[in-house]
Amino acid sequence: MNKLTFVLILALGVGLIGFLAALPDKPGAYDDLAQCITDSGAVFYGAFWCQTCTRQKSEFGKSASLLPYEECSTTDRKDQLQICKDKNIKSYPTWEFSNGERLTGSLSREDLTRLTGCDAGLSVATTTSD
Repeated sequence: MNKLTFVLILALGVGLIGFLAALPDKPGAYDDLAQCITDSGAVFYGAFWCQTCTRQKSEFGKSASLLPYEECSTTDRKDQLQICKDKNIKSYPTWEFSNGERLTGSLSREDLTRLTGCDAGLSVATTTSD
């Protein structure tokens, strides 16, 4: 292989990597549902160390970042942040809905759909992997 061919292949490779890096992230399978849950006024209170909270987020894959999540734990795990003290959050996860209803524990996407009135993306997303 001569130098010119090598330089052209290298330039194409670098250009391809740059192009792929500039592409926007593929949306998550549950983006519409997670955004609708947020827009409904629901709030998901949790703690970074809570395994059930982590599992709840994992049900939404990439779309978890769109959930209305409020961190309750201080970084040292010894206390609660003021927002959760003010809301009297006692266990994680706690879901609070716009009508004031509260439920604790992990909720299925179907339950969250029903409780928030959201049907955005649920039927499509159930057949799409994240």
